[in-house]
Amino acid sequence: MSPKRKLNFSSGPAALPEDVLRNAQAALLDLDGSGIGILEHSHRGKEFGRVLERTESLIREVGNIGSDYAVLFVTAGATHHFAMVPQNFLGAGETADYCDTGIWSGKAIEEARRVGSVHVACTSGPAYDATPVHQSWSAAPRYVHYTSNETIYGTQWAAPPRAPAPLVCDASSDIFSRPLSLDGHGLIYAGAQKNLGPSGISLVIARKDFIATGSKDLPPLSQYRTYADEKSMHNTPNTFGVYVIGEVVAWIKAQGGLAVMGERNAAKAKILYDFLDRSNAWKGHAQPHSRSIMNITFRGATKELEETMLALAEERGLSGLRGHRSVGGLRASIYNAFPAEGVHRLVELLDEVERGRA
Repeated sequence: MSPKRKLNFSSGPAALPEDVLRNAQAALLDLDGSGIGILEHSHRGKEFGRVLERTESLIREVGNIGSDYAVLFVTAGATHHFAMVPQNFLGAGETADYCDTGIWSGKAIEEARRVGSVHVACTSGPAYDATPVHQSWSAAPRYVHYTSNETIYGTQWAAPPRAPAPLVCDASSDIFSRPLSLDGHGLIYAGAQKNLGPSGISLVIARKDFIATGSKDLPPLSQYRTYADEKSMHNTPNTFGVYVIGEVVAWIKAQGGLAVMGERNAAKAKILYDFLDRSNAWKGHAQPHSRSIMNITFRGATKELEETMLALAEERGLSGLRGHRSVGGLRASIYNAFPAEGVHRLVELLDEVERGRA
């Protein structure tokens, strides 16, 4: 890690691999020896065509995604899909089941209710400190929506819920952080800015036969079939975003793939969770069986202790640790590119503050 760069614990946009940043820096001036930078190339030109093809190919290889699934790039964040999913798949007289595990799943529920009937099949509120153990499905849900990792509360599904309908997953904060489970999924969407790339672009992995069941009475860019039929090129895509995603997935492949990523991320998270479990001043929010390996949320014994910690962290180059404004406390987001060294440094500072030695 460059000595001038801070340790970025931000929940997103988040830390990217330095190798990727350097490659992107060079590509801004000259993409693959073409003499023109990635920001300047036509999306219809052969140079970007190779970028798009390479990125999709890497995603399929690293994610073990077969030809029965489409890989789509949508120029929007994940919240765009909160409305797009029910607009496509929730018809008149149908019900969609949703799992309520926090703020982001709650926002998805709100948007779906604008479109049609929603049944909340399970909830972990009001504490939102665990993923639900029991679900109560509706009679014949059109689809079942869940959020695999709740960034704000620091909870994560250890495995997808077993549902009686196609699963739709918001995987924004843990996509490609561990082996990808496609079983039972009709559609997975993820904002890129946490584990895959820059903000302003989302990755969608969707079963082609599920896409085909979507509404045709929507504008073209509101239909997933448009992105599938036209290979995400109905309009000008986020060309730079596609490029960076490809570089990040190539980096993941070079690290050993998703299995290695999962092991590495679990080991990083364990360093901090082990400290919190034995601390008298700091307490983790999520219950052990639901702990996120991406976003670790915790509180101090007092508000004053938290503020002391946050001020010292900034002084020492540990940035982005303040918890979400809706819940407070602290949050350490340790996505794929975040180094284990940074977790050790955080634990050392937490221990110093607890012992009054900072």
